[in-house]
Amino acid sequence: MLGIDPGLSRCGYGGVRAPSSGGDVSGWRAELAGVLTTSPDAPVHERLACLAADLRALITECNPDAVAVERVFFQTNVRTAISVAQASGVALAIAAAAGCEVAEYTSNEVKQAVAGYGAATKEQVQRMVATQLSLAERPKPADAADALALALCHLTVAPRLKRWAEAGR
Repeated sequence: MLGIDPGLSRCGYGGVRAPSSGGDVSGWRAELAGVLTTSPDAPVHERLACLAADLRALITECNPDAVAVERVFFQTNVRTAISVAQASGVALAIAAAAGCEVAEYTSNEVKQAVAGYGAATKEQVQRMVATQLSLAERPKPADAADALALALCHLTVAPRLKRWAEAGR
């Protein structure tokens, strides 16, 4: 499972492996986490191309079954919202082209799934990510921690959504 916290300057990623037998959260473990960056001095189209190439390589390397991307929900800064939306679109397209299951979650949905409270602080989410993945310390930087939280959110929410869909048939 790969989580992606999209951004044009800083794009967080976090991979979480769940046991093939399913199981509970105690069997989940962080496989990778980090941040992809692009140069703020480069034109936007070059930055998006660089991000696309890096995401393609990342998805090829870790071969996830699913990719969860943070849904752009609200931004007070329009310029930031546009660049985040562009990065999000690149991530969604690359994941879909790779044949991955693709999901989107808002920040509040991630916080609710990981910390049990949709208005949890970044520190609370980081602490819960560390706890759920049995990490010795909170994951850093924040973009990587958010990406791990996205992966955990999907691992938590997707089975429930699948059961609801099957029950509605």
